[in-house]
Amino acid sequence: MSALSNLLIPAVLFFALGFFARAIKSDLRVPPDLAKVLSIYLLMAIGLHGGYALGKADLATAFNSVLWAIILGFTLPLIGYGLLLMTRKVDSMNAAAIAAHYGSVSAGTFLTAIAYLDNLNISYESYPVIMLAVMESPAIIVGLLLASWSRQRIAATGNASEAAVIRQHGMGDGQLGSLLHEAFTNGSVILLIGSMVIGAISGPASMEKLFPFIDEIFMGVLCLFLFEMGMEAARRIREFRKVGTVLIIFGLVMPLIGGGIGLIVGAMILNMSVGGTLLVAVLGASASYIAVPPAMRLAVPEANPSFYLTLSLGITFPFNVIIGIPVYHALAEQLVT
Repeated sequence: MSALSNLLIPAVLFFALGFFARAIKSDLRVPPDLAKVLSIYLLMAIGLHGGYALGKADLATAFNSVLWAIILGFTLPLIGYGLLLMTRKVDSMNAAAIAAHYGSVSAGTFLTAIAYLDNLNISYESYPVIMLAVMESPAIIVGLLLASWSRQRIAATGNASEAAVIRQHGMGDGQLGSLLHEAFTNGSVILLIGSMVIGAISGPASMEKLFPFIDEIFMGVLCLFLFEMGMEAARRIREFRKVGTVLIIFGLVMPLIGGGIGLIVGAMILNMSVGGTLLVAVLGASASYIAVPPAMRLAVPEANPSFYLTLSLGITFPFNVIIGIPVYHALAEQLVT
């Protein structure tokens, strides 16, 4: 009960308010352009913070964090893909698109975890911020490769109707190369990495002038961001009937698997503190709803967007915010001695 009460902070409560407002069909709306500005600010702020800390950090530890972020980014989609195919209820193209979301990360969940730690005055390392930036692209790449492999399997089965869809939406080498380029140059990735570089190479005096901008208004902007996310989650929850029971279960189980792997990596491999281990667990548990959906919609048009959007934003995001973060925190305390 105490762990749940720790989530009664303004940022999480504004998520609940946004969800409630949309659920009762209030006329409250967040302008789309403002929602984009909030996302840009939050990504830039955490990137600058991470870069500033990175400039003073041990490079060997930073390298290990990047290495394990890449490993997680490539491994988690494969686990998700295998689990979805094992249900025999999800076709391979939808499985590939969904799996990519669960190998990537949710900046909103990560920021909520930071607010949770700040509320409890728990310190944490800066390395998870680096991992946040790194984990976007590998998952997209794995999703594209899984989709390409699935197309080849479908074509080999001789199913005329499915093969026709593949030919209609299939990609040549040039298109695949273009999509891979987009995965590496995704806006959120560029903004995070670029902000980290700026924070790392800027002098302390220059960064101190930025702290009022990236510190004092950060929580207020996060409240606005989560308010908008709550409204969007409420809109997606109506699509549960389209998703089906099997996928809903996956949306609840996969975060626990990814979070468990993240706990092991953070505590036992990277030797982080309780706060840092919690953040790595959140990275493993979260599912992308910003960077990956546009890439999958373009790269895997055969997949149903309502499936992966509803799962990542309507199921996994609220689960992590309300239940997952306190659970990962309790487990992190057990693992870190």
